[in-house]
Parts: sequence; C-alpha cells; structure tokens
Amino acid sequence: MDTASQTLPTATVDAYLRRIGAARPERADADRLRELQQRHLRSVPFENLAIHLGENVVLEDEPLVAKVVGARRGGFCYELNGAFAALLRSLGFGVTLFQARVFKGDGQLGIPYDHLALRVETIDGTGPWLADVGFGDHCHYPLLLEERGDQSDPAGTFRIADAPDGDVDVLRDGEPQLRLDRRPRELGDFEAGAWYHRTSPASHFTQKLVCSRLTDEGRITLSGRKLVTTAQGERTERELGDDAEILAAYRAHFGVELDRVPEVRERRAGDTAQ
Repeated sequence: MDTASQTLPTATVDAYLRRIGAARPERADADRLRELQQRHLRSVPFENLAIHLGENVVLEDEPLVAKVVGARRGGFCYELNGAFAALLRSLGFGVTLFQARVFKGDGQLGIPYDHLALRVETIDGTGPWLADVGFGDHCHYPLLLEERGDQSDPAGTFRIADAPDGDVDVLRDGEPQLRLDRRPRELGDFEAGAWYHRTSPASHFTQKLVCSRLTDEGRITLSGRKLVTTAQGERTERELGDDAEILAAYRAHFGVELDRVPEVRERRAGDTAQ
C-alpha cells in the first residue's frame, strides 16, 4: 500500500466526488470502486493539452487534484491515476502505484515508467483490483489482478497473463496492452517518464493533441481540429473550423475552459519542457 501520501481534506474529497458525480461511498468495497472508476472516465477527460500549452506537470497529490477538481481539467496517466489514487486512499481503499510499459503497434515495449496504474484493495476482500482511469480507450471497470481467465468488460475481453520476471501483461481481445511491474512505486518515481512524454519528439504525446472521454453511447474525442464521436459502435468525424468553434467544443464536450487553442509545435531532439 502506498503510505507516503496523506489523505485529502474532507472538503477536497467532497469536491472531487461532485466533480465526477458520485456520492460519498459508505464502504470501500468493489462495487463502489467500479462506480468511481466509471464515473471518473465519464467526467474527467484523458488529455495532453498541458504539453502543448506550455503548462508544467507536478506529480504531487495537491496540484494533481487541484487540476482535476479546481481547474476542471483532465490529464494523462500520471496525472489522472495520481489524482484518482489520492481520492481512493482518502475514501479508505488501499492503493499501490505500479509502473507499466506500453506495448507499441509493432509489439515492442515502450520506456520504463511509460504508464502509471493502480493496485487497489477493498474491504470486502474481493481483490486486489487493477484500476485505471488514465489509459484513454481502455477497460471501463477495474480488473481482478490475480485472475488469469477472461474478464468481460464493455470495452472488450481482458485477460491478465503472467510475464517474465514476475511482471504481468494486460491483454484486450487477445492483444497485449501493458506490461505491469508489480513492485510498489511512489509518485516521484514517474518524473522521468512524465518528462520524456512532455519533451521527447519520439513520444506520441508531443506529436499529437488529444482530449477524450467515455460517454453513455461510446466515446468522444477532440484530436487537434477533428471531433470524433463513437456512438453504439458507429464512428463519425467532423473537422472543426475557426478557433472559436474549437474552444466551444472543448467547453461543451469536456467542460474544459481554455483561453487559446493548443497547437502541436515541431519538436527536435534536445528540446526541453516549458
């Protein structure tokens, strides 16, 4: 269990729960965890706008929660799962941070600390669970970490499989997504991974803009100037026009208020974060 971070103040927890449209759970059990994860996915967008707006990313509980709750923004994995961990811990769940490497399209693994995921313990003893609100289009509900059979989810069929060196792979519909290292980590351990993804021209986060969240019908994503909606399995795309229309789309679909449109700038080796 990650004990380095303290629990959040009661008022902050209440504000966080309002942000995701959830009531304070009476028990830190599996059903409440499932509800909190899905409400988070529907309310808080997966987005990398900070990278393209020149904003700093601080991997500490207070600024992460302030961004999600106070600024009503989203973030990428380190931010979203970091903030979600602070909420869960404050509600009585046992939380451990895991580092993971992401499988790329060619089957190769990304960098160490490529991704932050959560091992969560509940008071009903049903877990441990693998919870994740920071991987974009991924499972809607937590996965049983020690289960090796198929686990059904609205996003597909997931399976956790043993991997070398005590790691485990997370597969979706037979395709490997993540390789998890199950040794406990602290938020500060992810600084190098976050720096890489904010600055490296090889990172897909510096190459593309994304703002995406789960919806009742499917998913909605704003990628640069393209609005992509998936509803009941049917995908539609629409190119947006001027900056005013783009800012209105961020506001209407994601609740994100921006004073300027983020733009991808060309990055070269040796570039540093703003």
